[in-house]
Amino acid sequence: MTRKTKVGIIVPCYNDQEVVETTVKTLLELLETYTKEDLVSADSFLGLVDDRSNDSTWDMIKELARMHSQIKAIRLSANRGHQYALVAGLLEFNSQADCLVSIDADLQDDVQVIGEMIKRFQDGNEIVYGVRKSRYSDSVFKRVSALTFHRILKVFNKEAILNHSDFRLISQRVLDEFSNYTEVNLYLRGLFPSMGFSTAIVYYDRKRRMTGKTKYPVTKMLSLALDGIASFSVVPLRFITIIGFLVFFICVLLMIYALAAFINNKTIPGWFSTVLPFYFLGGVQILCIGIIGEYLGKIYKEVKRRPRYLVDERLQ
Repeated sequence: MTRKTKVGIIVPCYNDQEVVETTVKTLLELLETYTKEDLVSADSFLGLVDDRSNDSTWDMIKELARMHSQIKAIRLSANRGHQYALVAGLLEFNSQADCLVSIDADLQDDVQVIGEMIKRFQDGNEIVYGVRKSRYSDSVFKRVSALTFHRILKVFNKEAILNHSDFRLISQRVLDEFSNYTEVNLYLRGLFPSMGFSTAIVYYDRKRRMTGKTKYPVTKMLSLALDGIASFSVVPLRFITIIGFLVFFICVLLMIYALAAFINNKTIPGWFSTVLPFYFLGGVQILCIGIIGEYLGKIYKEVKRRPRYLVDERLQ
């Protein structure tokens, strides 16, 4: 008799008191359905990670865990952000399942395709990505900015998957290898595709947010974008070299122009010939220093080798 697949569904939570009860109920019912269909084993579970919420999320999780034996949970000692909370869940629960499925607590991602993910895993795929069919449920600003970012990231990281967030299934084998990745500048949406292994994609329609607020305001989105680019490419640093050559070439042309004007007594005094190049070169220098500083900051974080997360409480 073939052993059934043991699946863990990992849900990072942060200030999700408005949705956590509904989310848990929905996912437990899903696991129950899959168990009856013999798609997963009866000991499959739901793994909740509280990213040190400052509302009643953790208290609700503890009560839900008391009521349902299929719930496992950990609480981080400090708020570390979505990517670190997700890593904590993947590493803490990896040894307890054949594969783990990560999904956000708001359940905007379609939980019904988890069954298809599991089937693709059973067919031999080590990673199964959930990819949105479209972004029409987003605001115009988020749609345009997200698509622009993904296309830019695709230039820097060719393995990146368009319209994929953090909704994916990962096998225990891949997660064992992932545990060797100790970097602190995390961009999981680019890291897992870069690992290789056999993969598959399932497409779905993302739902509109029913309640609560997004945990990714513009500032966090920009920070994540910078991590995505700087973690997988040195192209921005090479871009500085290109700018240097370009500025040098322009300066040579300006020198030739100035010399010709001087010889022909056609020199034109004014801010255009003095102030504009000054501001131009100053702006280029600041841009280059900023790019170098971004990389230096990430190196600074890496060399300290501090833990990416600490677990305060465990419910298992």
